[in-house]
Amino acid sequence: MKIAVMGAGAVGCYYGGMLARSDHEVILIGRTRHVEAVRRDGLLMDTQSFREYVPIPASTEACAVKGAKLVLCCVKSTDSEISAAAMAPHLDADAFVLSLQNGVDNVERLQAHLNGPVAPAVVYVATEMAGPGHLKHHGRGELVIGSMAASYGLAKIFADAGVPVEISDNVTGALWAKLILNCAYNALSAITQLPYGRLVQGSGVEQLMRDVVQEGLSVAQAEGVTVPGEIWEAVQGIARTMPNQLSSTAQDLARGKHSEIDYINGHILRQGAARGIATPINRTLHTLIKLIEARTEPINP
Repeated sequence: MKIAVMGAGAVGCYYGGMLARSDHEVILIGRTRHVEAVRRDGLLMDTQSFREYVPIPASTEACAVKGAKLVLCCVKSTDSEISAAAMAPHLDADAFVLSLQNGVDNVERLQAHLNGPVAPAVVYVATEMAGPGHLKHHGRGELVIGSMAASYGLAKIFADAGVPVEISDNVTGALWAKLILNCAYNALSAITQLPYGRLVQGSGVEQLMRDVVQEGLSVAQAEGVTVPGEIWEAVQGIARTMPNQLSSTAQDLARGKHSEIDYINGHILRQGAARGIATPINRTLHTLIKLIEARTEPINP
């Protein structure tokens, strides 16, 4: 199967690399400096279980999705619409798009520009790009996908590549569970530039995270979403299973880039306001991240 990865950052390179090692025809679509490094040397996969250069074709152009039967959309949530519009003229009629993105509304935003099927996947992996074409894997790697006609075929493709997949009858709830986890960790990790394991040891952090989680659960309930499992136990588990991981928001801010905060804490803030639910902790975290992002913007005279 030809598989295209739209957005070859840390998440895209991990799953694309794992699939390429399983002998699928994978092409990575990403930024110039990463693409040039991968073309020259292959993708350096520096994982917990192996370290090797994986030869994978790479492109900077969205037209590279042509011929792919599976497209993993791994772009930032801020880029969903523009990426979908760029892919649309080149996608095969029978291509299946799987969204491996933060946030809970990317499928709808992608689908607005695409004719073929789009489905969400909930991603639990700790990764970063340690340099051009250099993927560093800190832990985990499982996916949650919804129950649909393609589910078992997708699960087998990923399982054969060493990626565990859970098929859920409540993928919307699973997306919200991941959103609430991100709300608890992403902004705090970004503000402090601390990895999860150290972050949770801070004075007052546990109660702050509990407040963030409760706000998220209140909004989810108002939206009619059933969040599966014991969410606080899941929050605690992130620090244990990904102790050395900096959040994606922390990585973005460290590089002077804009983050996905509008689709994480910002989503809770907006939906809470629409439902008449106060979300003061999420509002504070969202505001602080936006202020940090603004430091790199030119000041109007």
